[in-house]
Amino acid sequence: MTLFTRRNALKLGLAGGALALATPSQALVEIIVTGGDFTPLPIAIPDFASSDPAFGAEIAQIVRDNLKRSGLFVPLDPASLPIRVGDVQNEPDFASWRAATVDALVMGSVERGGQVNSQVRVWDTQAAQQVVGKSYQTDPQNYRRIAHIVSDAIYSSLSGGTGYFDTRVLFVSESGPKANRVKKLAIMDQDGANVQYLSSGKSLTFGPKIGPKGDSLVYTSYEDGNPQVYYAGLGGSAKKLIQGAPMSFAPNFSPDGGTVAFSVSNGGTTNIYSATLAGQPTQLTNGAAIDTSPSFSPDGSRIVFESDRGGSPQLYIMGAGGGGAQRISYGEGTYSTPVFSPDGQLIAYTRQSGGQFHIGIMRTDGSGERILSSSNAVQEGPTWAPNSRVIMFFRDPGGDAGPSLWSVDIWGRNEFNLRTDGFASDPSWSPLRG
Repeated sequence: MTLFTRRNALKLGLAGGALALATPSQALVEIIVTGGDFTPLPIAIPDFASSDPAFGAEIAQIVRDNLKRSGLFVPLDPASLPIRVGDVQNEPDFASWRAATVDALVMGSVERGGQVNSQVRVWDTQAAQQVVGKSYQTDPQNYRRIAHIVSDAIYSSLSGGTGYFDTRVLFVSESGPKANRVKKLAIMDQDGANVQYLSSGKSLTFGPKIGPKGDSLVYTSYEDGNPQVYYAGLGGSAKKLIQGAPMSFAPNFSPDGGTVAFSVSNGGTTNIYSATLAGQPTQLTNGAAIDTSPSFSPDGSRIVFESDRGGSPQLYIMGAGGGGAQRISYGEGTYSTPVFSPDGQLIAYTRQSGGQFHIGIMRTDGSGERILSSSNAVQEGPTWAPNSRVIMFFRDPGGDAGPSLWSVDIWGRNEFNLRTDGFASDPSWSPLRG
């Protein structure tokens, strides 16, 4: 296994003391994040070699954009590099790259015909050693996936964490004035490309969640006049999850995708239920409070949810089969929309206090709370990247401005506005694509 000459463990600092979420066997530099005390790693990525130079340049730019958006890397200006086009077949001239103060170097090639084929090599110029050497193939209509897969390989080899670029985001696409806004279910690549619309927008639709395999979704729709939970395969027809509920909403999948937890409102009370995709619902909470926004833990054993049973909306955890619940939020203000991280170590949430909306994280016992983003505008609905290091949410300033999607890492750095063709809300991040 290749080791960098300046290899160190990656340590992630959280409020209330350091919490080691990852200790990879190798990483290019020591990355210690405590608040804003962090310098992203410069990385050189020449254009990919190709018989179609414009295509090679496009693929390389997608890789640069992915890594820059992660906040862990600063891709160098291609015009400033010793060479403009990569040579994936030969060993680099390490002395010239070291003279240009380049420590991490990516060389790639890409060709498209009946298939898109790519090779990539990542080099440690200080140690004059290869870190990654891989080949990839995909069909032409999905050529951007090559760039995302390459980005994941680079991210994993240099940061010690799993990449998250070869993923998609399910969301609600919104258009028109606020008083008459059309909302459609849509899905896109995590960088905003390749948008596909999944619904017509004839009925008010919100709160979609993508399944754990990335091939199904649940959402709430007013198609029948009252909010009801629907299930569908991506690109397939939808069916109502349960029958006979006055109102059902806020659905979320279990880790195996076979069960959905959701809320049912009836006679002034709102409780959490679960149901298999073809079975009868099971009531999990029972009381006069409003219990909603359930999220399963990755092992399927617990559910975190929002409840006002203590007088104001707070976060609680219970077993996946219901029963006694433990309150975990105790900060100022109210808490809502909780969601477990994919690794099960953290919970993201929305908090409203001090006249602002905050996106934050805490450990599953409520300790180590950290606010990642604050705004006077409404912002809510956090969703996790599959590597548990980045959170996406939406922000809505109100009026005709409309909502937009934002991301931030778990250190509260690198807040980024993901541009979409129109307004966008309610994101749900897919797992890595197979």
